[in-house]
Amino acid sequence: MGVHISGRTRLAGIIGMPVEHSASPAMHNAAYEALGLEWAYVPLPVAEEAHLARVVSAIRVLPFVGFNVTMPYKDAMLELCDEVALTARLAGAVNAVHCADGRLVGYNTDGRGLIDSLAEDLGFDPAGKRVVVLGAGGAAGAAVVSLVLAKAGQITVVNRTYANAEDLVERITPHARDTRIDAAELGETGEESVSAADLIVNATPIGMEPGDPAPVPAKWLRANHVVADMIYAAADTPLVAAARASGAHAVDGLGMLVCQGATAIEIWSEGAQLVAPRDIMRAAAQRELRLRAERGGGAVAG
Repeated sequence: MGVHISGRTRLAGIIGMPVEHSASPAMHNAAYEALGLEWAYVPLPVAEEAHLARVVSAIRVLPFVGFNVTMPYKDAMLELCDEVALTARLAGAVNAVHCADGRLVGYNTDGRGLIDSLAEDLGFDPAGKRVVVLGAGGAAGAAVVSLVLAKAGQITVVNRTYANAEDLVERITPHARDTRIDAAELGETGEESVSAADLIVNATPIGMEPGDPAPVPAKWLRANHVVADMIYAAADTPLVAAARASGAHAVDGLGMLVCQGATAIEIWSEGAQLVAPRDIMRAAAQRELRLRAERGGGAVAG
């Protein structure tokens, strides 16, 4: 049937650059239709960070229920919200904003999406497990914060630039009573950490561009690993392909996209106590990815 637009339609959307390849509009609009919500989700491309504040100011006075934020503006959005949830502040990134009476409240639902996807797609619980998170940006921060909340036993942040990994570890460690968090540089120490891990999470953009390698050498991967790539695409990402070739259980970022989007809808609906239809959202996202693959689209980071 598609999205019905009327004078009562409320808006949601995704801010970033680029956004034309995102599966979020198809996924969200399918959910709104299933829930009977008079909402419409639209892409909001912002070409330069200098324009971001003006776009956000306009959203404040338009009938938005909320919006998502993707690369490269998740960190910049921290300073444009009136209030930021502690998990988003610790992650160093906002990916979902609730618009309430002109106020903007920032959240990070990416990490929650990762944990939910691990449970739903792989039946994996990180409690007490050894985890390697590849990367040290906002996606890595979201992953680490949620893994701490899920009571992972040990987390090692592995990054090409050790200082960035160390900064992330120092920011989150005071809030990690039950989890040990360490930093490592991609190299011999990184190889040792990956080999010993139960779970490996790719929170880097490596794998988004055609011809990208896996973010770690395939020889580091083992059959006993569980691997989660935060990038999603119609075909296997390089990391997922390498992990499956090694016999490991692996999942890309599609499940995380669905789960974080479902959490955002539930936040935006406030007291309505809606349960977002994750099966419908997943099917819509998969259809969009197939169509995009036919048009020659590539991978996307959530």
